[in-house]
Amino acid sequence: MFSRLAMAGLTLAAGASAVAAAPAPAAAPAAPVSAQRALAAPSFNASGRYSVFQSNGATVTVNMTQDGSGRLFGSASFSGGVGTVEEGEVEGTGISFTVQWSYGARGRYVGSLGSDRRLSGTTFDLNNPSSQATWFTQRTF
Repeated sequence: MFSRLAMAGLTLAAGASAVAAAPAPAAAPAAPVSAQRALAAPSFNASGRYSVFQSNGATVTVNMTQDGSGRLFGSASFSGGVGTVEEGEVEGTGISFTVQWSYGARGRYVGSLGSDRRLSGTTFDLNNPSSQATWFTQRTF
């Protein structure tokens, strides 16, 4: 009887006066690698229209919307073109987003919220990784 119950995924639990069948504990399936990383809740909201000042002299204006899980959506512009935020997120005090520019470049921005409540980080062109700059905002978050 035990072997048939065990094969059916059940184990026997003996009580003082009765025997009851309970589901056997099943091994949890492994989570996909992408889901194994626990995301930190966003600690600030990056929504709004603000300037991103780059060390290469460019000033990018972004217009961001952030949803409740920290995902970013929006647009960007500067004197050399306009772009769309392809992907982005705020995780804890970190921020990252990619802008697909109208002239073909794909700018990757990675940064964090400082103790002064301003954002700063680095950016590079995904199509030409040697094209890099640092960036910061004057707006506080």
